Amino acid sequence: MDKALYTVMTGASATLRAQGTVAHNLANASTVGFKAGFVATDTFKVPGTGLPTRIDAVPRADGFDAAPGSILNTGGALDVALHDGVWMAVQAPDGSEAYTRAGELRISAEGMLTTASGALVLGDGGPISLPPYEQVQIGGDGTLSIQPLGQGPQTLAIVGRLKLVQVESPAQLSRGEDGLMRANAELPPATGTALTAGALENSNVDPAGALVQMIELSRQFELQVKVMKDVEDNARSANSLLRLA
Repeated sequence: MDKALYTVMTGASATLRAQGTVAHNLANASTVGFKAGFVATDTFKVPGTGLPTRIDAVPRADGFDAAPGSILNTGGALDVALHDGVWMAVQAPDGSEAYTRAGELRISAEGMLTTASGALVLGDGGPISLPPYEQVQIGGDGTLSIQPLGQGPQTLAIVGRLKLVQVESPAQLSRGEDGLMRANAELPPATGTALTAGALENSNVDPAGALVQMIELSRQFELQVKVMKDVEDNARSANSLLRLA
């Protein structure tokens, strides 16, 4: 009885984790630059005398789908759609360097370049600040140019460059609790044309597919709970027979 309960328990635990991940994906189906997550598990043989048949399903670091989302042309001067494999460096709440593909940029009241969620955008020398300007442009390589306040359109000044890195494999990044990615190893800088200005990358979540997945996971969990109850009923019946004997 214990073997069956142990097996179904590990499966139910993995199902609950998967439900949480799918729910998070659905909640971010309209979030700019969001990458759908998925749950990863691995088998682990439990060591010890008397436990040679115990194999647990242990969680691994959750992964994400690196497929690009659809592109929305906005015409916004501070909107950028990063090319495939390119990530933008930002400053995480703890001060560390993190990465995102959310290219909906803003200028704070203090003149700092930020993401829509408020994270400071990093350049080669740290957070990027912009002086007062008439217009701003972002080049395909991430170079920021402005028409200074009070100057004519023929006057352009380069004020910085977005720190862009190239990611060859999703395994090079891990998602943090704040939704930002952290590098698992040093990442090379992106070269050449790395972004399209005046556009945004939509989330790559498939809402219809995620809803179907959530229904399947719910049914799977219900079945696992039913098996747990059946195991409990069988154990109770066996105990009753032992008492009668």
